[in-house]
Amino acid sequence: MTGEADGKRKDDQQDEFKERPWIVLTTSYDVEAWTDQFNRDLQQVVSKPQANRHGICFRLGHGGEIFLHTDPEGEVILDVTPEAEWVTPVIVAATGCNPPSSQIWALPGTKLTQLLLGLSSLIESSRVVIDHDFRIRKRLW
Repeated sequence: MTGEADGKRKDDQQDEFKERPWIVLTTSYDVEAWTDQFNRDLQQVVSKPQANRHGICFRLGHGGEIFLHTDPEGEVILDVTPEAEWVTPVIVAATGCNPPSSQIWALPGTKLTQLLLGLSSLIESSRVVIDHDFRIRKRLW
């Protein structure tokens, strides 16, 4: 019985991966509400219990993407694409963390709210990502 029900489930899951317009977050309450909604959306999408590399991709209005993931210890991992390197000073100013020598950032989980507030006006859209390769998987997990 793989008919209409399975087709609908696949369509619903693909809708979760669609890029969504970003709504600018201006307060810590906005960030908390967005985080809660994102976590619920992600839990619905993630079907593999070992899928450790799921998160969100932010497409920036001036070019490039930032992939965000939190590890099991609550640390924030960012993969800032080369096209988005221009955002480095914003990340540094928002979080107070020094830039890494690569495009992969590891930030304390306590910096997530400041990071999202700092980047919010620069984000054009977001989408859920599954199994993103952060190029440091073996070191982290």
